[in-house]
Amino acid sequence: MTSKILVIGATGLIGKVLVEESAKSGHATFALVREASLSDPVKAQLVERFKDLGVTILYGSLSDKESLVKAIKQVDVVISAVGRFQTEILNQTNIIDAIKESGNVKRFLPSEFGNDVDRTVAIEPTLSEFITKAQIRRAIEAAKIPYTYVVSGCFAGLFVPCLGQCHLRLRSPPRDKVSIYDTGNGKAIVNTEEDIVAYTLKAVDDPRTLNKILYIHPPNYIVSQNDMVGLWEEKIGKTLEKTYVSEEELLKTIQGDHLKP
Repeated sequence: MTSKILVIGATGLIGKVLVEESAKSGHATFALVREASLSDPVKAQLVERFKDLGVTILYGSLSDKESLVKAIKQVDVVISAVGRFQTEILNQTNIIDAIKESGNVKRFLPSEFGNDVDRTVAIEPTLSEFITKAQIRRAIEAAKIPYTYVVSGCFAGLFVPCLGQCHLRLRSPPRDKVSIYDTGNGKAIVNTEEDIVAYTLKAVDDPRTLNKILYIHPPNYIVSQNDMVGLWEEKIGKTLEKTYVSEEELLKTIQGDHLKP
C-alpha cells in the first residue's frame, strides 16, 4: 500500500517535481501552499496543474502551526522542499513540532537534496546553510521522528546550463567562452531533478532507507566540468575559448561576493 504524501514547498524547483511525480506514481498527494503565493500567475497556474493531477491542495504555511498540524494529520509521509535560505531551513523546526503533535507520520524527509551536510567541507555562504541543515538533522533525531535524508549532489537544471559556472545563472550553455575552475577535472554528482525525485519517492516506502541517508550517485552522473564542456562542444560543433581560474582565485571571488552588501 503506497503512502499518503504531503509536500511542503510545493511550488519550488524540486517541490513541483515531487508533487507531480508523486501524484503520477499513485500516491495520494497533498501540497501545502501559501494562499498569498496564488497572486503569482506562474504559481497559480502550477497549482491548477496539481489539481488536474488529483493533488489535494491545502492552504497554510510554516509559521501557521494549526495549518501544519491539520495537513500532517492527513498523511503518512512528509517531504519538505523549502528553499535554501537559512530562515526557511530553520523554520523546519515547526514541521518537527507539528509531526510530534500529530503522532501519525511514519517518515519525514527534510529539505536536503544536495551534499551530505555532516560530511562536506564548505565555505561561506554555503557553510551557514550546511550548519543549519545539520541542526535540523539533530532536531529530528532528538525528537525520535522516523526520517530519510536525501543526498543528491548537484541539480542538473542549475549546473548544466551554465557548464558549472553556477554564479552566472545561465538558462542555456555559452557558445563562445567558458571559465574552467582549477584543471576542470574535479568530479561532481550532477543529477536531473526527475531522477532525484524518482529515487526519493521509491525511498518513502522502503524499510531499507528508514533512519538512513539515501545517496543518489549513479555512476554515469558523476562528471567533471571538462566532461560537461566537452559534451557541449561536441553538440554544437565548436570549441569554446577557455579561461582557467585557479582554486585560490575562485575561493577569493566566492568569499568576496559573500561579503558584498
